Amino acid sequence: MGDGTVDITVHIDETLDHARLQAIAEHVRTGFGVASAVFHDTRPHFLLVRYDPGKIGSDAVFRMVTDQGVHAELIGI
Repeated sequence: MGDGTVDITVHIDETLDHARLQAIAEHVRTGFGVASAVFHDTRPHFLLVRYDPGKIGSDAVFRMVTDQGVHAELIGI
């Protein structure tokens, strides 16, 4: 890594279609300090987020996900 960013994984409880998953990821990517937010087709319940902890905290990233009306758990810091 070495670039000042960290990775977290957020588990989405609901089974959502591809468009909804992409909308959630796109919303998270708008967060100040978020470098990337992606779902992988083989693991659609896991959102992988890379962010700069000097600009945004894991709690704020998590809130950006749950504010989209889904139930989730922060499973990796």
